[in-house]
Amino acid sequence: GLQVQPVAENLRLWEEMQKATEEGQKCCVRAKMDPASTNGTLRDPTTYRVNLTPHHFSGSKYKVYPTYDFACPWVDAHEGITHALRDRQYFERDAQYHRMAELQGVRAVPIWSFSRLNFKQCLLSKRKLGWFVAQGRVDGWDDPRMPTIQGILRRGLDVEGLSTFILMQGASQNNNLMEWDKIWSENRKVIDPKSVRYTAITGAKAVPFKLAGEGVPSAPEARSILAHKKNPELGNKVKWYSATAVLEQEDALLMAEGEEVTLMDWGNAIVDKIVKDDAGNVTAIEGRLNLQGDVKKTKKKLSWAAEGADNVNVHLVDIDHLITKDALEEDDKLVDGAPCINAYTREAHEAIGEPGLRLIKKGQTIQVERRGFYICDSPYVRPQDPIVMLFVPDGKNMFGYRKPQA
Repeated sequence: GLQVQPVAENLRLWEEMQKATEEGQKCCVRAKMDPASTNGTLRDPTTYRVNLTPHHFSGSKYKVYPTYDFACPWVDAHEGITHALRDRQYFERDAQYHRMAELQGVRAVPIWSFSRLNFKQCLLSKRKLGWFVAQGRVDGWDDPRMPTIQGILRRGLDVEGLSTFILMQGASQNNNLMEWDKIWSENRKVIDPKSVRYTAITGAKAVPFKLAGEGVPSAPEARSILAHKKNPELGNKVKWYSATAVLEQEDALLMAEGEEVTLMDWGNAIVDKIVKDDAGNVTAIEGRLNLQGDVKKTKKKLSWAAEGADNVNVHLVDIDHLITKDALEEDDKLVDGAPCINAYTREAHEAIGEPGLRLIKKGQTIQVERRGFYICDSPYVRPQDPIVMLFVPDGKNMFGYRKPQA
């Protein structure tokens, strides 16, 4: 009510507010502080207002609720909070926080201010993020493209990596707009030692490398090898071998007849013949195993999958930011076709995965050799459903293949 209004009239209006009458809904309660204060929050801040939204506990029993500014000092004091950590956007309200506590007669809780940690091309506004959810541009609030806790964890950010990064930043009061590379670089240090190495070959234009010579199995066979060469504590995994190694098209295009190459986790092989189609794509390669060859002397170390093994269908997914600008301006509108909205934020690449990928679980991080780190979003269920793996940025690369395209 007005500061000059009679107490009886204020009490009457207070009753109207509690009843949520038409008159009551037009009113609010203000604290009588200092109208002449240079700090606008210390003049006559609102303390109670009518809110007809049903409460998740009490339903519609109450019609009047305290404001954030009025409630926080009381709640913090009564819940035993030792320090209130607040974004610097509330800096001018800190004096009000202490004044409210004084008027309420509760314990004064010290405030520690810090600046918000902002990332480039990252929205933190719940209202704006809600637009992407409502428009179906993401699958929900836990979509890996969303900067929510569930979203970034699903994207592959390890809790330990996130914690380490935040502690490195400290409670800075400087406003900043950070690149993503630092947090992903710290994350890599955490996930690298515990990520089992697997192989997945891009399915499009994959090339069969037919092998002959000593050491070539007559039928596909399984062998036990280290799951992580630099961390034996992860144990062993099963790797399949056969007379035909399936290669990446991009690797095959760089190979030359007579060249000696290294097949990772196997040994060297000599290229005898390369077959190409009219478009210049490699369609087949023939060669010989040379297991006595020195792997240190070859220039090309190739990932491969064994043809004839019970390989699995894998989708290796690249993800991009929801917006194209480092930060949205006031005049940037979230509407279809707006230049600030990234039209392509997800692209899946079909790949041939080694049989051992059937064992990975949802949320498990692995390294696809020579491609990067991936987190399992959909594990193996049945042959017709692909395993879905999301690329985890490592501080140097944001994409396993490329920036998502149409």
